[in-house]
Amino acid sequence: MTDLLPISLPAWLTPQLLVSALVIVIVLHVALGAAAYGIWLERKLSAWVQDRVGPNRVGPFGLLQPIADGLKLITKEEFRPRGVDVALFSIAPFLSVIPAMVGIAAIPWAGGLDLSAFGLEGVVRLQGADFNLGIVFLLASASLGVYGVTLGGWASNSKYSFFGGLRAGAQMISYEIPMGICLLCVVLAAGTLRMDEVIRQQTDHGWFLLHMPLPAIMFYICMLAEANRAPFDLAEAESELVGGWHTEYSSMKWASFFLAEYIHVFVGSAFFAVIFMGGWSVNPLPFGPDLPDVNPASWGALGAILLPLIQFGVLMGKVVLMVALTMMVRWTLPRFRFDQLMRLAWEGLIPASLVCLLVTSAVVYFGKQEFMFIGGLASIVLVLLGRPFLPRDETNRRIGMIGSRFSPVSA
Repeated sequence: MTDLLPISLPAWLTPQLLVSALVIVIVLHVALGAAAYGIWLERKLSAWVQDRVGPNRVGPFGLLQPIADGLKLITKEEFRPRGVDVALFSIAPFLSVIPAMVGIAAIPWAGGLDLSAFGLEGVVRLQGADFNLGIVFLLASASLGVYGVTLGGWASNSKYSFFGGLRAGAQMISYEIPMGICLLCVVLAAGTLRMDEVIRQQTDHGWFLLHMPLPAIMFYICMLAEANRAPFDLAEAESELVGGWHTEYSSMKWASFFLAEYIHVFVGSAFFAVIFMGGWSVNPLPFGPDLPDVNPASWGALGAILLPLIQFGVLMGKVVLMVALTMMVRWTLPRFRFDQLMRLAWEGLIPASLVCLLVTSAVVYFGKQEFMFIGGLASIVLVLLGRPFLPRDETNRRIGMIGSRFSPVSA
């Protein structure tokens, strides 16, 4: 095989490095395309919900509308108000986009590729970087995106932008805690921080979405809050803060914030699919056939290439499903008040996630992982039983009204 190469490759240029670089380039472009056409999909879904047509003028079914919008934003004049901190105002959009893109490297987009089908030795992983602490890396990199939002709000010299940045920081601090605890439940159940090993555990024992439904739901809620998606978009509440932290931005700097938001949604959906939906696994149950992790060498070169493509397609299908669900949530639920948003995290998600962690720890300690589903149901029961004993704040209680269907005046 080496005789066919025109030149000898250096020792540091390994097959894993070449494959990782290729995966990063491909998935990065897929993420950028998903961000552009995610806007088109959201406009179509909102039109469907509101019984409208949606974008349909530029190209068939409006498919060229994202390209037209991108060209418009590139050619628009960039306006910068007086009194802004020029340096921070300029780099804030990039500090939002870059952390969203970095998380792409940690996600395993397909299983292993056996190089023996190509006359080489070894197995390469189809992900940007083979992290031993992939879950921690992705959680840490995603949390850095709030710095761009906070700096953009502070550097704009606008009270509306500043309030939006403050809200984003408080929201991130609050929802990082239950998100980390929910991930800790998965780490305890899987016994590893490697995402490919988490997928293998779900391939053998079933999806964690079925074993631990309550941590999965809470993680999804925290994911919406981390991405500033409705009903958690208090940092850009148009009815209160004009446009939030990006009020004073225009042109491509303004578009960069939305690019970061949609890439966050894309990467967060992929993260959820890997952690709770088995990644490229097609069978949610612990029995029955499933896609193999490493390509058998007997399949030949064509089979060794075809199976990773199928695995990538399965994972992307789950990502599209989660992205569509995120968009439907936006057009279904009203926005929280800020005190409701904080109360949900500190009085709801954090205590409930701690209960789930306690139950998961007990199941793992006694070595009864096969009964994790029963532990998940027990977590839900304990949360429902403990809810009445938690302190309640009646500051913004409902006021009874005559003739009200939901808050009638008591006799």
